[in-house]
Amino acid sequence: MTLFLRNARLIDPEQQTDLIGDLLIKDGVIAEVGENLRAPSDAEIIDCAGKCLAPGIIDIGVKVCEPGERHKESYKTAGLAAAAGGVTTMVTRPDTTPPIDNPETLEFVLRRANEAAPVNVVPMAALTKGRDGREMTEIGFLMDAGAVAFSDCDSVISETKAFSRALTYARSLGALVIAHPQEPGLSKGAAATSGKFASLRGLPTVSPMAERMGLDRDMALVEMTGVKYHADQITTARALPALERAKANGFDVTAGTSIHHLTLNEMDVADYRTFFKVKPPLRSEDDRLEIIDAVKSGLIDIVCSMHTPQDEESKRLPFEEAAAGAVALETLLPAAMRLYHAEQLTLPELFRAMALNPAKRLGLAGGRLSVGAPADLVLFDADAPFVMDRFKLQSKSKNTPFDGQRMQGKVLATYVAGQAVYRRD
Repeated sequence: MTLFLRNARLIDPEQQTDLIGDLLIKDGVIAEVGENLRAPSDAEIIDCAGKCLAPGIIDIGVKVCEPGERHKESYKTAGLAAAAGGVTTMVTRPDTTPPIDNPETLEFVLRRANEAAPVNVVPMAALTKGRDGREMTEIGFLMDAGAVAFSDCDSVISETKAFSRALTYARSLGALVIAHPQEPGLSKGAAATSGKFASLRGLPTVSPMAERMGLDRDMALVEMTGVKYHADQITTARALPALERAKANGFDVTAGTSIHHLTLNEMDVADYRTFFKVKPPLRSEDDRLEIIDAVKSGLIDIVCSMHTPQDEESKRLPFEEAAAGAVALETLLPAAMRLYHAEQLTLPELFRAMALNPAKRLGLAGGRLSVGAPADLVLFDADAPFVMDRFKLQSKSKNTPFDGQRMQGKVLATYVAGQAVYRRD
């Protein structure tokens, strides 16, 4: 199939350009991109009418609740939500029930993903068995079965010797380890970030220093082992100097943050609204602005949804008892447009963090608008306004903090290998 996308606003995160042009797709890959191209006679022509065309989002850290909790999210519903949100590749987390900590479970979820999801799915596997921080998983076998990275997610390994052994083994196999930098003792049971605001509401809190302490430990272990390391969420200004030092010292380190920490702050939990309870908790406005600057400078490499479905029963509880997490596959792009419209980040900068850098870190071919790259693309209107209605989301769970909020940015079409997997009616 040959597809010609004409008159598109091409958002190129590699070249950091934002220009009007055309793009030709042949056999599932980008065959030509530029200005005033001539459409082949056999091509299906789509006039993009000046709307934005960018590489499809590669979303690191998506939780799909198979196996064990299909009532929260399945590969089918997650895939539909991803397609509707411009996400062409989901990098899925292993914190399922049971965890994805052996090749058999990994093969099961990959089979389910290939059957049910219209977008690409690449899985992470657990670093330790049961995510309990004691015995490492069969990293080599899991890599052979398709795991692209290893993580215990928000279950921080408190036994440093066990963590160092796992990192050393991962280093010997060239595996990427994704960790959640928090000091587990300080952060245990926390529902909010420490400060006057949380104290007035009587919420159990954690200091931003817990993130700094966790990252400092991890960077010492990275220096000791030489492992490839990615911090899943850096959310506080106090953690940034440690990250900067690690990169300056030449360590193989990258970092990410979630769209919620870029667009929301601790004040949003004012009425004990549990849809705003995420992990780590929302931070101060000063922290939020510092993290945006770190994304702009490239110190923080990746922006993700940290999609975490929770059912109504686990959210309709007192704030400190409610489950943490929010769905975000469909809200990632419109939430990111808040940063664009506030002139804090450009579209090429946003797609560098949401598409190009995740592809580079995981060794994937996508995330680019270059000839030969997979035609995994999102066509969207950055200015289209709408009011978010959580009951219209494709996800089974509806726990979004953006419910009822005015937003801008609508996905018009999503393409995977040149095939339209979503078109807005």
